[in-house]
Amino acid sequence: MLNPYEHDDADALAQSVQKTVPVLQELVARWSRDDRDHLVYVNDNYGDWSADAKTISKRAVDGRHPELVEPILPEDDLSFVTKARHTAFYGTPLEYMLRDKEVSEVVLTGQVTEQCILYSALDAYVRHFEVAVVRDAVATIEPELGDAALAMMERNMAAQVVAASECEPA
Repeated sequence: MLNPYEHDDADALAQSVQKTVPVLQELVARWSRDDRDHLVYVNDNYGDWSADAKTISKRAVDGRHPELVEPILPEDDLSFVTKARHTAFYGTPLEYMLRDKEVSEVVLTGQVTEQCILYSALDAYVRHFEVAVVRDAVATIEPELGDAALAMMERNMAAQVVAASECEPA
């Protein structure tokens, strides 16, 4: 979600993100209050191997749509994992972190449903995590592909596709 929106399909994505930001903002506030230890931001490093949460956040706020980023910026004491590709798991310490915290279910939100969310869900599933996807807290570039991705996650990965109102901290 910490995206500078400087890519070819940024306008389509930003339009979808506008709908998800208020939902994400409420979810982050609820989880920060009730289960802070299990709230983890995972974000693309955009090829900057020295980037940390502050660097990625600043780049996003300085980008084309700061209004989509500022409401959901991570607080300094929240867990933050950088990734280089579409999945939150590939080449990251996320699985180790979740196992260390004895987490058995991941709840996915963010962007892009038909890319990063789908691939992260698959990686979580093959690692034997239960998967939930918050349908009103994920953004798409291509809405029909986003819908297909949600259906695939539900059918092929036994993912629970839920509304934010149904999603409660442990």
